[in-house]
Amino acid sequence: MESEPKAASSHATTALSPPPPPPAYNHDIYLAAAETPTEDGDEPTEYEKATLRHVADKLPISAWFVAVVELAERFSYYGISGPFQNYMQNARDDPSRPGAIGLGQKGATGLSYFFQFWCYVTPILGAIIADQYMGKYNTILLFACVYIAGLLILFVTSLPFAIESGAALGGLVAAMVVIGLGTGGIKSNVSPLIAEQYRETRMKIRTLKGGERVIVDPAVTIQSIYMIFYMCINVGSLSSIATTELEQHVDFWAAYLLPFLVFFVGVGALLLGRKYYVVRPPQGSVITDAFKAMWIGLKYGRGNMDAAKSAYREEYGVTQALPWTDLFVEELKRALVACRVFIFFPIYWIVYGQMTSNFISQAGTMETHGIPNDIMQNIDPLTIIIFVPIVDQLLYPLLRRLNIPFRPISRIAVGFLLASLSMAYAAIVQHIIYTSPPCYTTPLTPCTVPNKVHVAVQTPGYLFIGLSEIFASITGLEYAYTKAPPAMKSFVMSMFLLTSALGSAIGIALSPTAEDPKLVWMYTGLSVATAIAGALFWGCFRGLNGKEEGMNALEGVGEKEKEVEAE
Repeated sequence: MESEPKAASSHATTALSPPPPPPAYNHDIYLAAAETPTEDGDEPTEYEKATLRHVADKLPISAWFVAVVELAERFSYYGISGPFQNYMQNARDDPSRPGAIGLGQKGATGLSYFFQFWCYVTPILGAIIADQYMGKYNTILLFACVYIAGLLILFVTSLPFAIESGAALGGLVAAMVVIGLGTGGIKSNVSPLIAEQYRETRMKIRTLKGGERVIVDPAVTIQSIYMIFYMCINVGSLSSIATTELEQHVDFWAAYLLPFLVFFVGVGALLLGRKYYVVRPPQGSVITDAFKAMWIGLKYGRGNMDAAKSAYREEYGVTQALPWTDLFVEELKRALVACRVFIFFPIYWIVYGQMTSNFISQAGTMETHGIPNDIMQNIDPLTIIIFVPIVDQLLYPLLRRLNIPFRPISRIAVGFLLASLSMAYAAIVQHIIYTSPPCYTTPLTPCTVPNKVHVAVQTPGYLFIGLSEIFASITGLEYAYTKAPPAMKSFVMSMFLLTSALGSAIGIALSPTAEDPKLVWMYTGLSVATAIAGALFWGCFRGLNGKEEGMNALEGVGEKEKEVEAE
């Protein structure tokens, strides 16, 4: 339907725009609403939204199957990457730590960041294949086969005869490339797939067994889903406890065999849950259409995406046919907001990457008292496993009861602050190492024993990173899903994951600074940079907190439009 060019220029609220804010408070209206409560299953009134407790809905069984797939994949990923730093850094005959290749700390850190970079670039390929051609389920199954091939390469080339014949480095690089392809195809699809198992898009009233009337809120449910999803990631990541022990007490081949075998558990869950999954079919040229719509918005609207809507074609002078709906453009605008929010995340991921690289090397210069130096990284997932239920079941509900909004932008900003504190603490630990005997600022060189600092001193650094993930990383996943158009969930998720790849690329550039005695300044610089990034993030995007409910409501508009078309 065409609108009058000038009448539309004010761009007043249209049927496809986010719903208007709640009406101004009127005592008589709200009192009447309180006296005539809504029945169970109906949408709540504005009064009920403001006064009743918002709770999460139950998760369907298909969501738990997806969670098992993710747990097994992350078990394999962290199981192999846990011993990577020692495998790459130390020589085979190193008297102090297990090793195989002997690249040194700078070389190992650079290659570690390359692996992270590759693993977070490839989700774009997985997203395009899923959204346009194969769908999420089939794409995950395809890339799971690729993943298995990479794990097999790593296992075979880590056998003693392969290491001694010089095949370890080439095999490692080949395995990284293949595993990176596999994990990329899975990562961009499994996180939106788990959320898609929950189909409700509107709030509804429910009376609990105790008589309390609550609002079942889809936004709270999605938040809870990603809390559970992230719990599975971190339960899986505890695999590095087992693999680092195997590395130290058996050999690297045993450490890499375990993740290879466990990965088949995820494949089994993927196949067994097939009949339960809710799967959106691929939408053909949806990503191409999105870029075309953005081009029209730039060309004709000078950045205003309304130029890509049929309702405004005459106003903006658009002459070409528009094969999409105005709702698609509105959803695309919301997705672009999400992509802008992700701009500062690369700085955060540089900090996150320290856990699997420089923190392990740092532990190698300290007294470990018989435990593997690379086992300390498991404090991070343990922190998340302990605190996710506390945050999800106690902190967030308490804030909702007190009517204190703690919306996504606020949560992410808190995550940045905690990440900055982690790097500040790491700088303090490094200073303690440099002021301790016997080698002071040149640990393990020329000494063959570590400096006299207990490795447990590292614990708060991992604790801060783990807490930061609960607020920044989990919320980032949630934001990527809730703001993406239904047909572009995987692609927008891949844009969020791409920020990790960019962080790894910056990490590669910074890897020459990862050497003694520069490490105090490296950690200090990362702390300051993350604090500045968090402050800029808050300054740029805090206004989006007030628009959160309106943007999320578009999903319900889309579902309603589909129902009308079906009728």
